[in-house]
Amino acid sequence: MVFDLFAILWAPFLMCLVLTGIHAYLGVHVLAREVVFVDIAMAQIAALGATAAFLQGYEIEQWESYAYSLAATLLGALVLSITRSRRRNVSQEAVIGIVYAVSSAAAVLLADRAPHGAEQVRTMLVGNLLAVRPFEVGKVFILYSLVGLMHWFCRRPFLLISTDPRAAFEAGWRVRLWDFFFYASFGVVVASSVRIAGVLLVFSYLIVPALAGVMLGGTVAARLLIGWAFGTVVSVIGMVASAALDLPTGATVVCAFGVTLIAFWIATRVSRRLAALGAGPPAPAGHPRR
Repeated sequence: MVFDLFAILWAPFLMCLVLTGIHAYLGVHVLAREVVFVDIAMAQIAALGATAAFLQGYEIEQWESYAYSLAATLLGALVLSITRSRRRNVSQEAVIGIVYAVSSAAAVLLADRAPHGAEQVRTMLVGNLLAVRPFEVGKVFILYSLVGLMHWFCRRPFLLISTDPRAAFEAGWRVRLWDFFFYASFGVVVASSVRIAGVLLVFSYLIVPALAGVMLGGTVAARLLIGWAFGTVVSVIGMVASAALDLPTGATVVCAFGVTLIAFWIATRVSRRLAALGAGPPAPAGHPRR
């Protein structure tokens, strides 16, 4: 029994680790940019592209479906980079919300015209992790490694624009162009992830591990390490719970992210409270604590 479960789940689990690696990193940038919903908007745009491909008769596993998703996300990257402004007269979150709402509605309209469209919408939401094969894990790993390598070479402008966009403008960086490169690489990742994990799981892998890292503060590197560890642990919990309770894998992992984040937040608050109590009241002026 255990061997059978291992044979079924080892490839999906490795895929979860690959997703954790790249998405937790991108999530750190997303939280720093204060555009939390850009990931679910981009994921929904990718789902819209895949739905359009489905309407044309292409299955989600075919390369044509990926091409449609990638084209849609690149268009979304262009819109997000153009709407970036130095003074922020209009919050970019408002633009992201509009993009998400319109792409969601458009996906529903397209699915309504396709046979088995409701099933397509469900697949786009929760994915189909159990269908992942080792070859696909390796292929996605190579793709994400190339994206990660590009981000390493471009780390200076990406990090500066994410953490201090005003300084980036003043330093003369072409912020909108770099934004397009960032969101385009983001779209390459998301277009691949949505086909495998679905919109909800992609959002969870992007935001929750990065948020766990932010809770403990520290440097960007420390946040990344915490996010990677958190995503790995939750992947194990979600996979085991899915197998033990015979539940859909993607939805179970999403719920595991939510429950574990709440537990992590409570543990963080309690540990800080205990540390504050252990430090005791502040010493009076002129009487240093011994």
